[in-house]
Amino acid sequence: MEPIKLNDEKLFYSIGEVAKMFDVNTSLIRFWEKEFKQIAPKKTDSGKRKFTQKDIRIFERIYDLVKEKGFTLAGAKEELKSSKRNTSKISQIELKLAHIKTTLAELLKEK
Repeated sequence: MEPIKLNDEKLFYSIGEVAKMFDVNTSLIRFWEKEFKQIAPKKTDSGKRKFTQKDIRIFERIYDLVKEKGFTLAGAKEELKSSKRNTSKISQIELKLAHIKTTLAELLKEK
């Protein structure tokens, strides 16, 4: 599946719009929302869901894992957790590298 093109100016999408993006029923969107705690749409006073671009990117990842790659829901949940841990590790490494770079730059100035 090609990456979903989102309108950068649009902040929120309705459940119908999200379902249409993925060519699925709104019931599947509701189900995945309950199954995957990473998806947390805002709700209006009347209870209508308003999905952010971040929510849609998570749906995109879930769709890829479940529909395209054949993961079970449990497998998709584990994969999402694993990729989050890896992202966190990468962020920590980037921070350490930035600190090393700053330290080296300071040492070079002192010479």
